[in-house]
Amino acid sequence: MSRMKKAVALKYPPGFEAPVIVSKTFGKQAEMMIEQAQMQNVSVVENSLLVDMLGLCGENSIVPEETWEVLAQIFSVILKEPNYAEIIN
Repeated sequence: MSRMKKAVALKYPPGFEAPVIVSKTFGKQAEMMIEQAQMQNVSVVENSLLVDMLGLCGENSIVPEETWEVLAQIFSVILKEPNYAEIIN
């Protein structure tokens, strides 16, 4: 039996101490969120443990400190992507 798809969208506003959860969803809506992100060249990372942890938090909240190290590793990879400059412009 396959596990229900979950998705959490983050942003890292300037001046904030950590990323903010802007949206979270599951099931078909999660699949649609992921598809839309990919169509807009937004980086998508699969990490089921992280999405489960972030899924416990409210939207518009800063991610828990326990996730900062993992998220820092993910963001460091994203920032090195060749199309990153296009994404932020």
